[in-house]
Amino acid sequence: MAFLPLSRHYKHHVHHTLPRLSLHFCTSTAEPIQEIQIKNRIPRGKRPNPEKLEDVISKMMANRAWTTRLQNSIRDLVPQFDHSLVYNVLHAARNSEHALQFFRWVERSGLFKHDRETHMKIIEILGRASKLNHARCILLDMPKKGVEWDEDMFVVLIDSYGEAGIVQEAVKIFNKMSELGVERSVKSYDSLFKVILRRGRYMMAKRVFNKMLSNGIEPTRHTFNIMLWGFFLSLRLDTAMRFYEDMKNRGISPDVVTYNTMINGFYRFKKMDEAEKLFVEMKGKNIDPTVISYTTMIKGYVAVERVDDGLRMLDEMKSFGIKPNVHTYSTLLPGLCDAGKMVEAKDILSEMVSRHLAPKDNSIFMRLLTCQCKAGDLRAAEDVLMAMMRLHIPTEAGHYGVLIENLCKTEEYDQAVKLLDKLLEKEIITRPQSTLEIESSAYNPLIQYLCSQGKTGKAEVFFRQLMKKGVQDPIAFNNLICGHAKEGSPDSAFEIFKIMRKREVPRDSEAYKLLIESYLRKGEPADAKTALDGMLEDGHVPDSLVFRSVMDSLFEDGRVQTASRVMQSMVEKGVKENTDLVAKILEALLMRGHVGEALGRIELLMHNGFDVNFDHLLSVLSEKGKTIAALKLLDFALERDFTVEFKSYDKALDALLAAGKTLNAYSILCKIMEKGGATDWSSSNDLIKSLNQEGNTKQADILSRMIKGGDKSLKGKKQASSAV
Repeated sequence: MAFLPLSRHYKHHVHHTLPRLSLHFCTSTAEPIQEIQIKNRIPRGKRPNPEKLEDVISKMMANRAWTTRLQNSIRDLVPQFDHSLVYNVLHAARNSEHALQFFRWVERSGLFKHDRETHMKIIEILGRASKLNHARCILLDMPKKGVEWDEDMFVVLIDSYGEAGIVQEAVKIFNKMSELGVERSVKSYDSLFKVILRRGRYMMAKRVFNKMLSNGIEPTRHTFNIMLWGFFLSLRLDTAMRFYEDMKNRGISPDVVTYNTMINGFYRFKKMDEAEKLFVEMKGKNIDPTVISYTTMIKGYVAVERVDDGLRMLDEMKSFGIKPNVHTYSTLLPGLCDAGKMVEAKDILSEMVSRHLAPKDNSIFMRLLTCQCKAGDLRAAEDVLMAMMRLHIPTEAGHYGVLIENLCKTEEYDQAVKLLDKLLEKEIITRPQSTLEIESSAYNPLIQYLCSQGKTGKAEVFFRQLMKKGVQDPIAFNNLICGHAKEGSPDSAFEIFKIMRKREVPRDSEAYKLLIESYLRKGEPADAKTALDGMLEDGHVPDSLVFRSVMDSLFEDGRVQTASRVMQSMVEKGVKENTDLVAKILEALLMRGHVGEALGRIELLMHNGFDVNFDHLLSVLSEKGKTIAALKLLDFALERDFTVEFKSYDKALDALLAAGKTLNAYSILCKIMEKGGATDWSSSNDLIKSLNQEGNTKQADILSRMIKGGDKSLKGKKQASSAV
């Protein structure tokens, strides 16, 4: 509704409330009046329109709380309120609450007595805002203020209840009109029909219609149009046809709205033959079809998969100078996609862009993108994205994802990366309002490509944005790990592992393998071992080469005990290769004095079917003067009845004797003899002599008697396996 003109008084007042230019001189910095005027001179051309008083008041109400101070400010601005000002302030109010506060204030303060127009205005405002209780109270209180109500006010309230979906209240207001003595014409009935039919209550509509006829109120063409619309909405074809015939029998000629309603109804039932007859009949009666008529026909043709007829209808309407609207195009495009007519769909989209027609349902663009890609026309799919931008329709990650996926399928990776750059640059992925997310079928091939091309950093930036949207794709995670590992950035790869572990995302064995190799290439065996431990914890069994690489690297770095622990893990997992490296680790442990650990590893090896070369180990230890280690190893072998060659005994005993460990030599020789071992040790007499010299005469005597009565046979001994 247009603004009512302000009186000259209020215009004059607004002009005088504007700030004026002071022409007084300042005592400290005086300027000529002429210079001040030049500085503040209004530019040539059209003078700016002064702000309307109702707009000033509206801004004040919008920017300040409704308090007595605000009310006084408005009163200072407006010495006297008249109809035009009050009406225009209500119209200009920023929201319904402001309008209601102003409406009540001017009345209660005695500043203005509301009339019919201001009551009607506030009822309309409150109705649109669904503040229906306020609107109802204001309407029913009108007689108390000496203002008469009329049918139009009740119609507004009935319509408002209908828009809010409150049918029962709409019916109550309609019935209240009769109680209050407000005459009801066909206008009130039409309003009620629209409300109850919108909610599918066609039986109630029929009863009210019959009551209207019994009250002597004749239906109009508009009435029948509403009834037909409602019956088709409720899918009551037979009822709609009876009312259509009744309409014609009453001498009421259908108009273009009637035909459009009937055609739309037949389309709902997919009865396009009947719709075509009505369309021809309408033109035969010189009723020009509108854009709605053609759009409805096109919608029907698309529904019954007669898209060629829809295109024909489009050409026909254009030939008659009727421009298709956005609904026409939006109706036709899905049908073209379903029929695989992507060239025609591309042309339709071009028309929409040239005319700047943006559909309300943005899902059509996703459909176009998918179908163009399916048809293999990726350039046309790119044009769809460009069309969205030109129509100022927000592009989402899902739109880019469709195109990226298909570009990857055709190995057009460079073009896919360009689209990714736009996604990252505009931060489209992380937009909170996005509803279409990029699918794994799109981002995984692209991430894999980037990682294979030495661009894992960009791939990680991309995936971290996806993680912010809740994506936890193990394939993408593992591709990033592989990429960082291949690029020599194992620490970055390990950070990805930490994230995966925290989020309980499964880790791939190949990714672990590449990470281990990356650490080894970088000369960081300890970190490689940490990665290997993680691999084992996740239930993966590395191959023998992985174990060997880690053990060898640790061994060369002097981390023998750590290498030993890796060896233990290897044996426990049933990997039986790398025996040469196992022997080196055992030897190093014994040489460094980690005898207990070495013996524990030997025990584990023997239990798992490994062969241990005791003779070699004893020989090396004896030669290197590691007599204590040799003694313990020999004692270990004897306790478990493992066969040791005579020369190994001799070397060990000679080393003990040479080191002055006569009691140790005596003890081990006794055990050898008790096990049925050799008694012809060449240095046995030297041992007896040394025992006597050290005062261990008892031991010397026992050993002498054992040698004289000894048995050189090897009976009763377990046979150790051939040495490693």
